[in-house]
Amino acid sequence: MKILLAVDGSKNSLNAVDRLVEHANWYREKPSVELLTVHLPVPRLPRMGMAVGKAQIARYYEDEGKANLAKARKKLDAAGIDYRPRIVIGPVAETIVRQAKAGGCDLIVIGTRGLTATGNMLVGSVATKVLHLATVPVLLAK
Repeated sequence: MKILLAVDGSKNSLNAVDRLVEHANWYREKPSVELLTVHLPVPRLPRMGMAVGKAQIARYYEDEGKANLAKARKKLDAAGIDYRPRIVIGPVAETIVRQAKAGGCDLIVIGTRGLTATGNMLVGSVATKVLHLATVPVLLAK
């Protein structure tokens, strides 16, 4: 089984990691995990290139992505679950679904809410959109 595990460093995304680890023994073989974090593109502003170079923006994405993946990686390493970490730039829900399809994933695992300002909603906008767009099962972790 191939699972796309999308995290953003939030408590709920780490709960999703915990659920995956808890249920990893439900499968005959340990699942293959695509560990993914998606970063929204930096807005392009007029003359931005004069102050900030492409290398700086790429380094920003890399640093933020590594920070978002760090705790999830520790949990997966401790559980002995193999994973492939990925940092991707794009619209979050659409990118999660596209990566799951491109990677041939059988399941998407995400938290119900992430780091957005809609913290008091039962299910966040990204999770809701992934549910509507995905063609594979989605496991939401609260």
